[in-house]
Amino acid sequence: MEMENKWLNEAFKGEVPDFHGHVGWQCPSNIALVKYWGKRGKQLPQNQSISFTLSKCCTETFVEFEKANRFGFSFFFEGKENPAFGAKIEKFLLDNQAFFPFINQLHLKVESRNSFPHSSGIASSASSMSAFVMCLLELERSLSLSKGRPIDMDLRKASYFSRLASGSAARSVFPKMALWGKTDCYKGSSDEFAVSLENDIHPIFKTYRDAILIVSGETKAVSSRAGHALMEGNPYASARYAQANENIKNLLAALKSGDLATFINITESEALQLHALMMCSNPSFILIKPNTLSILNEIRAFRNETKIPLCFTLDAGPNVHLLYPESEAEKVKHFIKENLASYCVDNKWIADYVGDGPKKLL
Repeated sequence: MEMENKWLNEAFKGEVPDFHGHVGWQCPSNIALVKYWGKRGKQLPQNQSISFTLSKCCTETFVEFEKANRFGFSFFFEGKENPAFGAKIEKFLLDNQAFFPFINQLHLKVESRNSFPHSSGIASSASSMSAFVMCLLELERSLSLSKGRPIDMDLRKASYFSRLASGSAARSVFPKMALWGKTDCYKGSSDEFAVSLENDIHPIFKTYRDAILIVSGETKAVSSRAGHALMEGNPYASARYAQANENIKNLLAALKSGDLATFINITESEALQLHALMMCSNPSFILIKPNTLSILNEIRAFRNETKIPLCFTLDAGPNVHLLYPESEAEKVKHFIKENLASYCVDNKWIADYVGDGPKKLL
Protein backbone atom coordinates (compact mmCIF):
# COMPACT_ATOMS: atom_id res chain seq x y z
CA MET A 1 0.00 0.00 0.00
CA GLU A 2 2.91 2.35 0.71
CA MET A 3 4.22 1.92 -2.83
CA GLU A 4 0.74 2.34 -4.32
CA ASN A 5 0.27 5.63 -2.46
CA LYS A 6 3.67 6.84 -3.66
CA TRP A 7 2.82 6.06 -7.27
CA LEU A 8 -0.62 7.66 -6.94
CA ASN A 9 0.97 10.83 -5.58
CA GLU A 10 3.54 11.07 -8.37
CA ALA A 11 1.02 10.34 -11.16
CA PHE A 12 0.90 13.00 -13.88
CA LYS A 13 -2.44 14.72 -13.33
CA GLY A 14 -2.01 17.99 -15.20
CA GLU A 15 -2.99 19.13 -18.66
CA VAL A 16 -1.26 17.09 -21.33
CA PRO A 17 0.79 19.33 -23.64
CA ASP A 18 -0.47 19.67 -27.21
CA PHE A 19 2.13 17.42 -28.78
CA HIS A 20 2.71 13.92 -30.09
CA GLY A 21 5.60 11.49 -30.01
CA HIS A 22 6.83 7.91 -29.72
CA VAL A 23 8.27 5.68 -27.02
CA GLY A 24 9.64 2.18 -27.49
CA TRP A 25 10.94 -0.64 -25.30
CA GLN A 26 12.14 -4.19 -25.79
CA CYS A 27 11.41 -6.68 -22.99
CA PRO A 28 12.45 -10.33 -22.73
CA SER A 29 10.43 -13.35 -21.80
CA ASN A 30 11.49 -15.42 -18.82
CA ILE A 31 11.48 -19.07 -17.85
CA ALA A 32 10.54 -20.00 -14.29
CA LEU A 33 12.62 -22.51 -12.35
CA VAL A 34 10.38 -22.59 -9.30
CA LYS A 35 6.92 -22.32 -10.84
CA TYR A 36 4.16 -19.85 -10.05
CA TRP A 37 0.95 -21.89 -10.34
CA GLY A 38 -2.17 -20.69 -8.61
CA LYS A 39 -3.14 -17.14 -7.73
CA ARG A 40 -5.30 -15.20 -5.29
CA GLY A 41 -6.72 -11.74 -4.88
CA LYS A 42 -5.71 -9.18 -7.48
CA GLN A 43 -3.18 -11.20 -9.48
CA LEU A 44 -1.15 -12.27 -6.44
CA PRO A 45 0.80 -15.55 -6.39
CA GLN A 46 -0.07 -18.48 -4.16
CA ASN A 47 3.63 -19.30 -4.01
CA GLN A 48 6.94 -17.66 -4.78
CA SER A 49 8.76 -18.17 -8.09
CA ILE A 50 12.27 -17.71 -9.45
CA SER A 51 13.09 -17.26 -13.14
CA PHE A 52 15.87 -16.76 -15.63
CA THR A 53 15.46 -13.64 -17.77
CA LEU A 54 15.98 -14.57 -21.41
CA SER A 55 17.71 -12.56 -24.11
CA LYS A 56 16.78 -13.39 -27.71
CA CYS A 57 13.14 -14.23 -26.98
CA CYS A 58 11.68 -10.77 -26.54
CA THR A 59 8.93 -8.37 -27.55
CA GLU A 60 9.47 -4.92 -29.08
CA THR A 61 6.67 -2.46 -28.41
CA PHE A 62 6.24 1.08 -29.70
CA VAL A 63 3.60 3.52 -28.52
CA GLU A 64 2.67 6.55 -30.61
CA PHE A 65 0.77 9.14 -28.61
CA GLU A 66 -1.00 12.39 -29.39
CA LYS A 67 -3.26 14.84 -27.58
CA ALA A 68 -6.97 13.99 -27.88
CA ASN A 69 -10.27 15.10 -26.37
CA ARG A 70 -10.80 11.66 -24.85
CA PHE A 71 -9.04 8.34 -24.48
CA GLY A 72 -8.47 6.48 -27.74
CA PHE A 73 -6.62 3.27 -28.37
CA SER A 74 -5.58 0.91 -31.15
CA PHE A 75 -3.29 -2.12 -31.10
CA PHE A 76 -1.31 -3.74 -33.92
CA PHE A 77 0.63 -6.99 -33.65
CA GLU A 78 3.27 -7.60 -36.30
CA GLY A 79 1.64 -5.07 -38.61
CA LYS A 80 -1.96 -6.28 -38.29
CA GLU A 81 -4.65 -4.86 -36.05
CA ASN A 82 -5.38 -7.26 -33.21
CA PRO A 83 -8.59 -6.25 -31.41
CA ALA A 84 -8.58 -9.25 -29.04
CA PHE A 85 -5.19 -8.56 -27.47
CA GLY A 86 -5.82 -4.83 -27.77
CA ALA A 87 -8.92 -5.24 -25.62
CA LYS A 88 -6.79 -6.86 -22.90
CA ILE A 89 -4.37 -3.91 -22.84
CA GLU A 90 -7.20 -1.37 -23.00
CA LYS A 91 -8.90 -3.02 -20.00
CA PHE A 92 -5.61 -2.91 -18.09
CA LEU A 93 -5.30 0.83 -18.81
CA LEU A 94 -8.86 1.62 -17.76
CA ASP A 95 -8.58 -0.51 -14.61
CA ASN A 96 -5.48 1.47 -13.58
CA GLN A 97 -6.35 4.95 -14.82
CA ALA A 98 -6.09 6.30 -11.25
CA PHE A 99 -2.32 5.76 -11.60
CA PHE A 100 -2.23 6.97 -15.22
CA PRO A 101 -4.94 9.67 -15.45
CA PHE A 102 -3.21 11.29 -18.42
CA ILE A 103 -4.50 8.52 -20.72
CA ASN A 104 -7.89 10.29 -20.74
CA GLN A 105 -6.25 13.07 -22.79
CA LEU A 106 -4.43 10.86 -25.28
CA HIS A 107 -4.88 8.62 -28.25
CA LEU A 108 -2.45 5.70 -28.13
CA LYS A 109 -1.41 3.58 -31.08
CA VAL A 110 0.49 0.50 -29.92
CA GLU A 111 2.58 -1.60 -32.29
CA SER A 112 4.19 -4.81 -31.05
CA ARG A 113 6.22 -7.68 -32.47
CA ASN A 114 7.90 -10.79 -31.10
CA SER A 115 11.31 -12.18 -31.95
CA PHE A 116 9.96 -15.72 -31.52
CA PRO A 117 7.14 -17.66 -33.16
CA HIS A 118 3.68 -17.91 -31.62
CA SER A 119 3.00 -21.08 -29.57
CA SER A 120 6.70 -21.84 -29.20
CA GLY A 121 6.56 -22.51 -25.48
CA ILE A 122 7.76 -19.02 -24.60
CA ALA A 123 5.74 -16.72 -22.36
CA SER A 124 4.72 -14.03 -24.85
CA SER A 125 2.34 -12.41 -22.36
CA ALA A 126 5.31 -11.84 -20.00
CA SER A 127 7.42 -10.08 -22.63
CA SER A 128 4.58 -8.22 -24.35
CA MET A 129 2.87 -6.86 -21.24
CA SER A 130 6.12 -5.85 -19.55
CA ALA A 131 7.23 -4.11 -22.76
CA PHE A 132 3.96 -2.18 -22.88
CA VAL A 133 4.24 -1.18 -19.21
CA MET A 134 7.80 0.06 -19.78
CA CYS A 135 6.47 2.20 -22.64
CA LEU A 136 3.67 3.50 -20.45
CA LEU A 137 6.10 4.51 -17.71
CA GLU A 138 8.40 6.10 -20.29
CA LEU A 139 5.43 8.13 -21.56
CA GLU A 140 4.65 9.20 -18.00
CA ARG A 141 8.27 10.29 -17.55
CA SER A 142 8.12 12.34 -20.76
CA LEU A 143 4.96 14.12 -19.64
CA SER A 144 6.38 14.83 -16.18
CA LEU A 145 9.61 16.13 -17.69
CA SER A 146 7.62 18.51 -19.91
CA LYS A 147 6.32 20.09 -16.70
CA GLY A 148 9.75 20.23 -15.08
CA ARG A 149 9.14 17.18 -12.86
CA PRO A 150 11.78 14.57 -13.74
CA ILE A 151 11.10 11.09 -12.33
CA ASP A 152 13.32 8.02 -12.47
CA MET A 153 12.36 4.69 -14.02
CA ASP A 154 11.38 2.54 -11.04
CA LEU A 155 11.65 -1.18 -11.89
CA ARG A 156 9.57 -2.10 -8.84
CA LYS A 157 6.78 0.04 -10.29
CA ALA A 158 7.30 -1.55 -13.71
CA SER A 159 7.12 -4.99 -12.12
CA TYR A 160 4.01 -4.10 -10.09
CA PHE A 161 2.00 -2.98 -13.12
CA SER A 162 3.39 -5.75 -15.32
CA ARG A 163 2.07 -8.20 -12.70
CA LEU A 164 -1.40 -6.66 -12.93
CA ALA A 165 -1.29 -7.12 -16.70
CA SER A 166 0.12 -10.68 -16.63
CA GLY A 167 1.47 -12.40 -13.52
CA SER A 168 4.75 -13.76 -14.89
CA ALA A 169 5.47 -10.40 -16.57
CA ALA A 170 6.44 -9.14 -13.10
CA ARG A 171 9.75 -11.00 -13.48
CA SER A 172 10.62 -9.85 -17.02
CA VAL A 173 11.72 -6.31 -16.10
CA PHE A 174 14.87 -7.45 -14.25
CA PRO A 175 18.22 -8.66 -15.64
CA LYS A 176 19.57 -12.20 -15.21
CA MET A 177 17.21 -13.63 -12.56
CA ALA A 178 14.18 -12.50 -10.58
CA LEU A 179 12.24 -13.60 -7.51
CA TRP A 180 8.51 -12.92 -7.22
CA GLY A 181 6.68 -13.60 -3.98
CA LYS A 182 7.17 -12.76 -0.33
CA THR A 183 9.61 -15.03 1.48
CA ASP A 184 11.56 -14.73 4.72
CA CYS A 185 14.57 -16.07 2.79
CA TYR A 186 15.07 -12.86 0.81
CA LYS A 187 14.95 -9.32 2.15
CA GLY A 188 12.71 -6.98 0.17
CA SER A 189 10.77 -9.75 -1.55
CA SER A 190 7.09 -9.07 -2.17
CA ASP A 191 3.90 -10.55 -3.58
CA GLU A 192 3.21 -7.15 -5.20
CA PHE A 193 6.29 -7.04 -7.42
CA ALA A 194 9.37 -9.08 -8.27
CA VAL A 195 12.93 -8.26 -7.21
CA SER A 196 16.25 -8.75 -8.95
CA LEU A 197 18.57 -11.59 -7.93
CA GLU A 198 21.41 -10.42 -10.18
CA ASN A 199 23.72 -9.48 -7.31
CA ASP A 200 23.04 -12.63 -5.29
CA ILE A 201 23.83 -15.41 -7.75
CA HIS A 202 27.03 -17.22 -8.62
CA PRO A 203 28.71 -16.01 -11.85
CA ILE A 204 28.02 -19.33 -13.60
CA PHE A 205 24.28 -18.53 -13.68
CA LYS A 206 24.76 -15.08 -15.22
CA THR A 207 25.73 -16.63 -18.57
CA TYR A 208 23.50 -19.70 -18.48
CA ARG A 209 22.09 -21.00 -21.77
CA ASP A 210 18.52 -22.05 -22.63
CA ALA A 211 17.84 -24.15 -25.72
CA ILE A 212 14.10 -24.12 -26.38
CA LEU A 213 13.04 -27.33 -28.12
CA ILE A 214 9.82 -26.88 -30.11
CA VAL A 215 7.94 -30.16 -29.70
CA SER A 216 4.62 -28.69 -30.81
CA GLY A 217 3.49 -25.43 -32.40
CA GLU A 218 -0.16 -26.00 -31.58
CA THR A 219 -2.11 -23.63 -29.34
CA LYS A 220 -2.47 -25.05 -25.83
CA ALA A 221 -5.75 -26.84 -25.11
CA VAL A 222 -6.03 -25.02 -21.77
CA SER A 223 -4.88 -21.46 -21.13
CA SER A 224 -2.54 -20.65 -18.26
CA ARG A 225 -5.26 -18.45 -16.77
CA ALA A 226 -7.62 -21.44 -16.62
CA GLY A 227 -4.86 -23.64 -15.22
CA HIS A 228 -4.20 -21.20 -12.38
CA ALA A 229 -7.91 -21.13 -11.54
CA LEU A 230 -8.08 -24.92 -11.33
CA MET A 231 -5.58 -24.88 -8.47
CA GLU A 232 -8.40 -23.68 -6.20
CA GLY A 233 -9.90 -27.18 -6.19
CA ASN A 234 -6.72 -29.18 -6.59
CA PRO A 235 -6.40 -31.72 -3.73
CA TYR A 236 -2.61 -31.30 -3.68
CA ALA A 237 -2.56 -27.47 -3.69
CA SER A 238 -1.56 -26.92 -0.06
CA ALA A 239 1.23 -29.49 -0.26
CA ARG A 240 2.42 -27.89 -3.48
CA TYR A 241 2.65 -24.43 -1.94
CA ALA A 242 4.60 -25.79 1.03
CA GLN A 243 6.99 -27.62 -1.34
CA ALA A 244 7.48 -24.47 -3.44
CA ASN A 245 8.38 -22.53 -0.30
CA GLU A 246 11.02 -25.12 0.60
CA ASN A 247 12.34 -25.19 -2.96
CA ILE A 248 12.69 -21.40 -2.96
CA LYS A 249 14.85 -21.52 0.17
CA ASN A 250 17.08 -24.28 -1.19
CA LEU A 251 17.34 -22.83 -4.69
CA LEU A 252 18.34 -19.38 -3.40
CA ALA A 253 21.20 -21.02 -1.51
CA ALA A 254 22.24 -23.07 -4.56
CA LEU A 255 22.17 -20.04 -6.83
CA LYS A 256 24.43 -18.14 -4.47
CA SER A 257 26.97 -20.94 -4.03
CA GLY A 258 26.91 -22.31 -7.58
CA ASP A 259 25.62 -25.70 -6.43
CA LEU A 260 24.62 -27.21 -9.79
CA ALA A 261 23.49 -30.56 -8.37
CA THR A 262 20.85 -28.89 -6.19
CA PHE A 263 19.94 -26.51 -9.02
CA ILE A 264 19.30 -29.44 -11.37
CA ASN A 265 17.34 -31.44 -8.81
CA ILE A 266 14.98 -28.57 -7.92
CA THR A 267 14.56 -27.32 -11.50
CA GLU A 268 13.55 -30.72 -12.90
CA SER A 269 11.37 -31.55 -9.91
CA GLU A 270 9.50 -28.25 -10.30
CA ALA A 271 8.89 -28.88 -14.00
CA LEU A 272 7.43 -32.31 -13.36
CA GLN A 273 5.36 -31.11 -10.41
CA LEU A 274 3.77 -28.43 -12.59
CA HIS A 275 2.51 -31.00 -15.07
CA ALA A 276 1.51 -33.43 -12.31
CA LEU A 277 -0.70 -30.69 -10.86
CA MET A 278 -2.37 -30.24 -14.24
CA MET A 279 -3.05 -33.96 -14.42
CA CYS A 280 -4.57 -33.90 -10.92
CA SER A 281 -6.87 -30.91 -11.42
CA ASN A 282 -10.59 -31.23 -12.13
CA PRO A 283 -11.00 -31.23 -15.04
CA SER A 284 -7.55 -32.65 -15.63
CA PHE A 285 -5.43 -31.93 -18.67
CA ILE A 286 -2.25 -33.29 -20.21
CA LEU A 287 -0.07 -30.84 -22.13
CA ILE A 288 3.10 -32.89 -22.55
CA LYS A 289 3.51 -34.97 -25.70
CA PRO A 290 5.24 -38.31 -26.33
CA ASN A 291 8.18 -36.43 -27.84
CA THR A 292 8.41 -34.32 -24.68
CA LEU A 293 8.98 -37.46 -22.63
CA SER A 294 11.49 -38.78 -25.15
CA ILE A 295 13.51 -35.57 -24.87
CA LEU A 296 13.46 -35.68 -21.06
CA ASN A 297 14.74 -39.25 -21.08
CA GLU A 298 17.45 -38.37 -23.60
CA ILE A 299 18.60 -35.45 -21.43
CA ARG A 300 18.88 -37.56 -18.29
CA ALA A 301 20.67 -40.36 -20.10
CA PHE A 302 23.16 -37.92 -21.66
CA ARG A 303 23.80 -36.28 -18.28
CA ASN A 304 24.40 -39.62 -16.59
CA GLU A 305 26.77 -40.71 -19.35
CA THR A 306 28.79 -37.50 -19.79
CA LYS A 307 28.42 -35.83 -16.36
CA ILE A 308 27.69 -32.56 -18.20
CA PRO A 309 25.39 -30.58 -15.83
CA LEU A 310 22.53 -29.89 -18.20
CA CYS A 311 18.89 -30.15 -17.14
CA PHE A 312 15.37 -29.48 -18.34
CA THR A 313 12.43 -27.38 -17.34
CA LEU A 314 8.95 -27.08 -18.83
CA ASP A 315 6.46 -24.27 -19.06
CA ALA A 316 2.71 -24.94 -19.11
CA GLY A 317 3.01 -26.70 -22.47
CA PRO A 318 4.83 -29.51 -24.30
CA ASN A 319 8.03 -27.72 -25.28
CA VAL A 320 11.29 -28.25 -23.41
CA HIS A 321 13.79 -25.69 -22.10
CA LEU A 322 17.24 -27.25 -21.93
CA LEU A 323 19.40 -25.35 -19.42
CA TYR A 324 23.18 -25.60 -19.22
CA PRO A 325 26.35 -23.61 -18.41
CA GLU A 326 27.90 -21.53 -21.19
CA SER A 327 31.15 -23.53 -20.91
CA GLU A 328 29.32 -26.61 -22.22
CA ALA A 329 27.73 -24.85 -25.21
CA GLU A 330 29.52 -26.70 -28.02
CA LYS A 331 28.98 -30.17 -26.56
CA VAL A 332 25.31 -29.47 -25.85
CA LYS A 333 24.75 -28.00 -29.30
CA HIS A 334 26.10 -31.21 -30.83
CA PHE A 335 23.90 -33.28 -28.51
CA ILE A 336 20.81 -31.31 -29.58
CA LYS A 337 21.52 -31.76 -33.27
CA GLU A 338 22.35 -35.46 -32.96
CA ASN A 339 19.82 -36.59 -30.35
CA LEU A 340 17.04 -34.06 -29.75
CA ALA A 341 16.26 -32.06 -32.88
CA SER A 342 14.46 -34.99 -34.51
CA TYR A 343 11.81 -34.83 -31.77
CA CYS A 344 11.09 -31.18 -32.62
CA VAL A 345 8.68 -29.78 -35.21
CA ASP A 346 10.73 -29.42 -38.41
CA ASN A 347 13.86 -29.85 -36.23
CA LYS A 348 13.19 -26.39 -34.76
CA TRP A 349 14.85 -25.13 -31.61
CA ILE A 350 15.86 -21.69 -30.33
CA ALA A 351 19.30 -21.00 -28.85
CA ASP A 352 18.83 -18.44 -26.09
CA TYR A 353 20.73 -17.35 -23.00
CA VAL A 354 20.33 -15.39 -19.77
CA GLY A 355 19.99 -11.71 -20.62
CA ASP A 356 20.28 -8.18 -19.30
CA GLY A 357 16.60 -7.27 -19.16
CA PRO A 358 14.62 -4.49 -20.89
CA LYS A 359 16.15 -2.13 -23.43
CA LYS A 360 14.93 1.32 -24.39
CA LEU A 361 14.42 1.60 -28.15
CA LEU A 362 13.35 5.23 -28.54
